[in-house]
Amino acid sequence: MDLYLFTSTLLTLVVILDPPGLLPVFLGLTRRMGRAERNRSARNASLVAAGVIAGFAVFGRQALDYLHVSIPALQVAGGLLLLLISLELLQGRSSNDVSEEGTNVAIVPLGIPLLAGPGSIVAIMLAVRNADGLGDYVAVGLALLAAMAVIYLSLRFAGQVTRLLRRSGTTLASRVAGLLLAGIAVQMMADGIFGLIRAAGLG
Repeated sequence: MDLYLFTSTLLTLVVILDPPGLLPVFLGLTRRMGRAERNRSARNASLVAAGVIAGFAVFGRQALDYLHVSIPALQVAGGLLLLLISLELLQGRSSNDVSEEGTNVAIVPLGIPLLAGPGSIVAIMLAVRNADGLGDYVAVGLALLAAMAVIYLSLRFAGQVTRLLRRSGTTLASRVAGLLLAGIAVQMMADGIFGLIRAAGLG
């Protein structure tokens, strides 16, 4: 196994996934959940993201080429999705909270596109492209699992932060998370638009 490839891939993924930056967003999205429900969301978000990123590692290039979808297009779509969710956080709406019939926040937006977003997808696809032989592929796979373990642990102990902040603090955190998420969304869309411009040969 290539230790350098493992380390570089792990560090790249952790930096892109940004566990400290994800914490206020996670607290905002799960502010009405109990401890067990929040922990389950942390686990499911990590599993969903790991599965999606691993899928793109194996089949990503073929799937995108077949659908004629570029990475910049994915960035714009992901940015739009995040922007809608950030507006709900800023306005204090809770349509994304977990319910029996509703959408699980572990899938959207935590799993996709916050964790399994364009950045992490591109990073894992580049790592696979640079891999040479079974040992390198194992290194990339282990790096992905290690990065997801870091994410899970950071989200798993968000409950302690919630108890420290109390209700008013988590409400404030949700508003701050909405603002941060809006900034991430706009930046993601801007990167995608500039990427589309460059791909068209206009810039």
